[in-house]
Amino acid sequence: MSPPVCGCAEQVRKLTQQASVMRREIKNLRQQMDGAIRAHKKQMSSLQSMLTDSKHEDRLQSVSRSPIQSPAEINQLLEQGHIQTVPIGYISSCFAVKNGTPRQPTICSSSRASLKIEPSVFNNPEHSLVGLEQYSHIWIIFLFHKNGQMSYKAKVKPPRLNGQRVGVYSTRSPHRPNALGLTLAKLEGITGDTLHLSGVDIIAGTPVLDIKPYIPDYDSPKTRRDDTNSEYRQTSPFTDSQMPQVMDLHEEPNISGTSSESSSELRDCAAGPSDFSQSQRSGSSYVTDVLAEVKNYVKQQQLFTESLEDKQSDSPECTSLSTDCLSSSSLKFGCEDYSTIAAWVRAPPVSNLDVRFTANAEKELKEFVPCDSTDSTRPKFQFLKGPEEAVAAIKGILSADPRSVYRRTRCHDRLFFFTLDTADITCWFGDGFAEVVRVKSMQS
Repeated sequence: MSPPVCGCAEQVRKLTQQASVMRREIKNLRQQMDGAIRAHKKQMSSLQSMLTDSKHEDRLQSVSRSPIQSPAEINQLLEQGHIQTVPIGYISSCFAVKNGTPRQPTICSSSRASLKIEPSVFNNPEHSLVGLEQYSHIWIIFLFHKNGQMSYKAKVKPPRLNGQRVGVYSTRSPHRPNALGLTLAKLEGITGDTLHLSGVDIIAGTPVLDIKPYIPDYDSPKTRRDDTNSEYRQTSPFTDSQMPQVMDLHEEPNISGTSSESSSELRDCAAGPSDFSQSQRSGSSYVTDVLAEVKNYVKQQQLFTESLEDKQSDSPECTSLSTDCLSSSSLKFGCEDYSTIAAWVRAPPVSNLDVRFTANAEKELKEFVPCDSTDSTRPKFQFLKGPEEAVAAIKGILSADPRSVYRRTRCHDRLFFFTLDTADITCWFGDGFAEVVRVKSMQS
């Protein structure tokens, strides 16, 4: 009886060995497949970048050779949300690659770039920029052309949140359904068909779709806040700094209690230089009329709010007067009309880092000369105006910790490399600081 038992045991052992070998082979095949997929993705990304960087003119020519569409067809495409975009120009920037490029323009205000309007868009590109020199800042609408694969998710992990997930539309993530970017840049000057910019966060070769002037009266909620009382200011002689305090609705105006200084200011506001004497005679009655208008104005707002409360109390959806119910329908005046942002933008879990330079790095950086220098024996910047601007740019980039969440939390390699203008920067990250150890010219 023993020989059959031994034979079965030997057969089981062989099968076990074969299964182990098969597992190893499957594991090796999976690793090879993963490596092939990564290599394929890398090659596709490289090809896409090469096509984007080297065939700008070919793309514009292909667009010009496209069949002419009738106005009806164009209107139909627009109504469906389909448009054919043509870049108006391409950015020349002190940032050559994504690595080390600031995530927002305010992080590195000393960065510089230029934008030349393509002659294929306008016969006279410089004509399209006439009047733009009157503005100090411009909006730039561009494409995230270095995204590689057009992959995006509904939730993303912003680096400032250190791995926490939020909705993609609550962030400035470049990975979105339509890879459109928006940045605010300072307009340093215009030379012919070229715009000279600073405070940019865009890499070289980025296709620009449109530029628009930045107008605080339209683009800033703080400025737009003052227009909520425009109807009142059309009838009131007071400026914002002279606006009287709102009195109790049941209290009559007390002119006798007004100080002589404030009374003279009120009379000056009520009359022009030509009828100053007349304003002295009728100043008391005019102030009474103005304060009465203020009283009626405030009373109307109180009645409006009370009627709104009555409507909300009758509504089954808003049984009590809450902030959520009022925010969508009640008017806002004064400081209540300020814009609000997510708390993590100003107080992120990731704190700013202290930036240091080694003595060798400072010495190497001082060897660089400004972009307008005629010295050909030393390394030369292409955009920056000297080592001082380079120091400010490097501090701005590193203090915001440009590393990804993976490199910040899981990678043991603390070395970091990035390019700024014509300089290759080598640094390493410690606990709460970043230290620049080498600054080398890209040309050497």
